[in-house]
Amino acid sequence: MKSKQLLFLSVLATMSIFAANAQSPMPIMVPAGTDANVAAPAAQASSSNSDALQPVLKALQEMKTANEEMLKKQEATLQQLDDLQKAAEQLKIFSKRG
Repeated sequence: MKSKQLLFLSVLATMSIFAANAQSPMPIMVPAGTDANVAAPAAQASSSNSDALQPVLKALQEMKTANEEMLKKQEATLQQLDDLQKAAEQLKIFSKRG
């Protein structure tokens, strides 16, 4: 009995040592840029990248539409499964009565 307790305590101590080492390191803080440094490149980037972003936006909108359709199909399937589950529960109840 004491050997089981000793084994349990040693396993617990080992796990606590590994848990202490598994902690995440300190987060790295990066100073924020000033408005003057950020605003100028953003204005240049917006004009040059706007043409390149149009196909990406169109693809994202198509993906969103496809995802919405998939969610509708999944909702309908879930509703059918709920109906089947209710029917199965009713059959169980009726089979117990008979």
